[in-house]
Amino acid sequence: MISSKTVKPALQQAYVKLMMDVIGRGLVMASQVDQEIKQEVAKFPANFILSMKVFPNGPAFIARVTEDHQLELLPELDGKPDLVITFKHLTHAFLVFSFQESTAQAFAHDRMIADGDLSYAIRLVRCLNKMEALILPKLLAELAVKQYPSELSLKEKLSGAAHIYLKVAQSYFQRSA
Repeated sequence: MISSKTVKPALQQAYVKLMMDVIGRGLVMASQVDQEIKQEVAKFPANFILSMKVFPNGPAFIARVTEDHQLELLPELDGKPDLVITFKHLTHAFLVFSFQESTAQAFAHDRMIADGDLSYAIRLVRCLNKMEALILPKLLAELAVKQYPSELSLKEKLSGAAHIYLKVAQSYFQRSA
């Protein structure tokens, strides 16, 4: 693994920005593809706004729960989201996004703050964990999530990952068209 101490801050910034975008898009697309994530998102109220960011003004994504309980990315937001997960420092985000530390470990080491209802933060982390288990190779996913889902079959993993990656790729093409 690459140590965060050996990666220059400008590269950390670029990497975390890219990963934040991919994770935001991946979460939105996973909420359309995976039944478990759909069920979790359905428990958020309509028009609920969630965000993940790096303090103070680092990379971020903002998503909203639509009336039909789908997630959609927002380009910007006037006002305060209902839930904000904040990495206290760019290096902390880099540790998580480079799979050197799981989200649960980052919370335990006080590297992240959840501002909002804790039950919604836990729900969001469950969605992120399932998405990571689906889209990452098992070896990386086991580093990224607290507990790799034992019931996740190879067929479900490959099918889910293919659908999510396809939708993420399409979202990049739609944005540039």
